[in-house]
Amino acid sequence: MVILKISLSLLAGLNGGWMLFDGIHVLLKGKYFGPEKPGPWSDIIAFFNLDSFKMGPLFVFLGISWLIFLAAILFGQQWGWFMGLLLCIATLWYLPVGTFISLVVLALLLMYRAQLVQ
Repeated sequence: MVILKISLSLLAGLNGGWMLFDGIHVLLKGKYFGPEKPGPWSDIIAFFNLDSFKMGPLFVFLGISWLIFLAAILFGQQWGWFMGLLLCIATLWYLPVGTFISLVVLALLLMYRAQLVQ
């Protein structure tokens, strides 16, 4: 149970911290941190005729949400499991790293839930 909690915490902190940082960066600088063209997730956004450089507020919101989920896990809040589940689903579009982290966290949440039921 402790290893699951640590793993969930690290991944939530990584994903949330990065999304918050990158969201603030695009709001302040007009571009994401790194190469000029954002990652493959921007192609998904473009498919819906949305400007990926206007997604800063969404990144900030999701980043803060991941960090709230982190706090919920650390403090043993029961609602944290459901919030994590929603965040994993809401972040699947964030290819490639965000998708990978979301899938891993989803698997860990299912294991975590199974251990709570026992």
